[in-house]
Amino acid sequence: MAASDQICEDELSGVPGEAVAEQSDRQPAASANLVSRRGALGKGVLGLLTAAGVGTPVFRRALAAQAEEGGTFTAEMIQQAEWIAGIKLSEQDREATLKTVRDRNEKLVALRSAKIGYADPPAIWFNPTPGRLSEGDVRRGAMPASTNLEIARPEDDNDLAFLSVADLASLLRSRRISSRELTRLYLDRLHKHDATLQCVVSFTDELALRQAEQADREIAAGHYRGPLHGIPWGAKDIISYPGYRTTWGAVPFEQQQLDVKATVAERLEEAGAVLIAKLSVGALALGDKWFGGMTRNPWNPEQGSSGSSAGSAAATVAGLVGFALGSETLGSIVSPCRRCRVTGLRPTFGRVSRFGCMSLCWSLDKIGPICRTVEDCALVLDVIHGADGRDPTAVDRPFSWPVERDLSSLRVGYFPEKEEQSQLDRWKQLGVQLVPIELPRTLPIDSLDTILVTEAAAVFDELTRQGQLEGIGPWPNTFRAGQFIPAIEYLRANRVRGLLMKQMDQLMQTVDAYVGGDDLMITNFTGHPTVVLPKSAESVEEVEIPSMMTMTGRLYGESDLLALAHAFQQGNSFHKLRPRKYEG
Repeated sequence: MAASDQICEDELSGVPGEAVAEQSDRQPAASANLVSRRGALGKGVLGLLTAAGVGTPVFRRALAAQAEEGGTFTAEMIQQAEWIAGIKLSEQDREATLKTVRDRNEKLVALRSAKIGYADPPAIWFNPTPGRLSEGDVRRGAMPASTNLEIARPEDDNDLAFLSVADLASLLRSRRISSRELTRLYLDRLHKHDATLQCVVSFTDELALRQAEQADREIAAGHYRGPLHGIPWGAKDIISYPGYRTTWGAVPFEQQQLDVKATVAERLEEAGAVLIAKLSVGALALGDKWFGGMTRNPWNPEQGSSGSSAGSAAATVAGLVGFALGSETLGSIVSPCRRCRVTGLRPTFGRVSRFGCMSLCWSLDKIGPICRTVEDCALVLDVIHGADGRDPTAVDRPFSWPVERDLSSLRVGYFPEKEEQSQLDRWKQLGVQLVPIELPRTLPIDSLDTILVTEAAAVFDELTRQGQLEGIGPWPNTFRAGQFIPAIEYLRANRVRGLLMKQMDQLMQTVDAYVGGDDLMITNFTGHPTVVLPKSAESVEEVEIPSMMTMTGRLYGESDLLALAHAFQQGNSFHKLRPRKYEG
């Protein structure tokens, strides 16, 4: 989906933004014409020889081409491949293998004839905590830690636009402002600044004003749904909503309308939130470039906002929405939040249902909030998390806010060679226990992107087979390369992933959360939650902008993770810095 998304943040070391694309450029491209029966026949032997480890992709394609010409496979073809595979078959074994190849190919042809929709997942799914099912009741009802009912409406609408969800909720509940006024303000700002930021795919003015008027009626009647009631929000355009396009940022789907309401949109609607826009996403959840252009970083419009939750991050930091939802596969919340200097939460895998959202990688995709404060992220997560019976990976796990726990009981890991002394001093002031740690590094972690490439190629297999690869960003080579990954290697990567999960589980027994670390590859594949937030300020061309940090918590440990991040954020005002160009 996410994600990666920008696989992942191009300014994060170790995992360059074009990692998958660069890797795929070095691999041979699959044939574009894969739809005929004879093409499928050749592809069948190609897949079988690949799974057997027989030969290079180029050699296997040559064998497949021979099969296309003759319409069948021969023992000689098997024999020619033996020396490349490093095996020697007897004549009897060769004939037996040939029979298996022919029989299996017919089944491959049959499988390819089945109609599979983009929303149809495989019958297997990833569980970051093997052997543990859903536990605990999901009790919603989070409220701001300190509700300020005395807050006055700012005289300047620019100040109003940049308030946190918690402060906006106080104004709405006390009726110092109406949801319609707030919605109109954000819609006007979206229409004004989208020309520069290119962050909106579809405006939802009519729907938004209708929802806002309903919110005002309900609040006036004493039917208050909670802190998101009447708050305008934006949805990354992989999140479907009936009556509006869900384009996935890619040309082949530019006019796509899905007659389904994503679970996250449904839950926010039930909480009284107001959907005001479908926000830009890099093509098929990679990067910040979509069919409408490149989404810009509000701090520096000459620069892209990173991706793939490009519009969600840009619109939030520019004060164009109250909050937004993004998604991450391998960096697509963390990356644009770091680039655009805004707070965001990538929840534990399985925390939030992905029903009604574009799939990129079934075992990696996650949905999460992008907001102006850590507490806002907690308020949004409280509404959207939990099982829905429609996404098989979504589970019920306890979450509470505010957290009534003494921070001195929490252990925070840090990396001695990386963490700044000033930041360590701040944690000491908060009373937490500091624990030096090291992340797992003994496994070939970077090679786990084999899982992403394979699953993404499977999701969009139809595009590859039909040769519809224009307008999807840098994905074509990746999708074609995915056709050459044997099932056994995909499963091998998942077995390595299992080992990594065990190593991370051992580490997280020693801490409740840790600060920093170049861990996007690790934590996305193990499913751990990460929050991004401003930690200090830096001067860029005489403009003060936030510098960012990440914190990672235990699986389903968002309550403690957000409590720590919130306490840290409360001690400074760096999250209140805002781009001057969007104060009008």
